[in-house]
Amino acid sequence: QVQLVESGGGLVQAGGSLRLSCAASGRTFSSYYMGWFRQAPGKEREFVGGINWSGRSTSNADSLKGRFTISRDNAKNTVYLELNSLKPEDTAVYYCAASMIGYNNNYATYAYWGQGTQVTVSS
Repeated sequence: QVQLVESGGGLVQAGGSLRLSCAASGRTFSSYYMGWFRQAPGKEREFVGGINWSGRSTSNADSLKGRFTISRDNAKNTVYLELNSLKPEDTAVYYCAASMIGYNNNYATYAYWGQGTQVTVSS
């Protein structure tokens, strides 16, 4: 079992950047695939991207490629989401999630979720 805690969200102007962190408890963090999702008010949860256990393989939603980068540091039990060139439509609660199966855009793949961190982008 793993517990996830996101941090790093906040209010930023359009064009700005943020780095979100997701700290995991437990000694088996490196065994998990990790994903990032986001959910804006009134919208469905949306896949942002994922990363494999080693960090050598990542995937981003097509619409976000080039702006968002996922990485992880297994020594620190942490996965990161770097958000660049932010737009007001990126405003959402961002969640990290852990899976023993793999990473993809299906939220049912992930067994563990954090509580989310709010990102608000002003125009």
